[in-house]
Amino acid sequence: MKVVAFNGSARRDGNSAILVRQVFEELGKAGIETELVQLAGEHPRGCIACYQCFKTKDGSCAVKDDCINDCIAKMRAADGILLASPTYFADVTSEIKALIDRAGMTARANGDMLRRKVGAGVVAVRRGGAIHAFDSLNHFFLISQMIVPGSSYWNIAIGREVGDVKQDAEGLQTMKTLGENMAWLLEKIKE
Repeated sequence: MKVVAFNGSARRDGNSAILVRQVFEELGKAGIETELVQLAGEHPRGCIACYQCFKTKDGSCAVKDDCINDCIAKMRAADGILLASPTYFADVTSEIKALIDRAGMTARANGDMLRRKVGAGVVAVRRGGAIHAFDSLNHFFLISQMIVPGSSYWNIAIGREVGDVKQDAEGLQTMKTLGENMAWLLEKIKE
């Protein structure tokens, strides 16, 4: 089994990536393969509403000049998907939003190809707005008919500067529990 994570932060290996790796640690203990894709520097475009994905039905987006089709292919191949984002003005980053919009539209155009995969969101926040960002991630999973595991709290951790989230003991525990629950759910689905 495999879980792929997409870090929507503009900072590679920042707080969002730290949180993903905390989840990955638990998945690894369960023997689940993991991969982290960092969108920093990729500058993915948003959906252009061309609806070509509904015409071609080839499992890809018609916009070919960025990383999104590679991301969609990784989503299709994975059993589980993590989306990670820092909180920008009480929501997700434009990078992760572009992935959500284009992967979501492409999935719907191709027989709901993400249906019944396991999906979870992870949010880093300086202070406020994390719940709205967390909701945005979960809305993608739910409209894609994915299965969302819970944790011991909302999947958020507090920190501004790179590494600050390591000081949020409750946030790190939440990620650990999320990883355990995601591994358990993936195993149950496999049975």
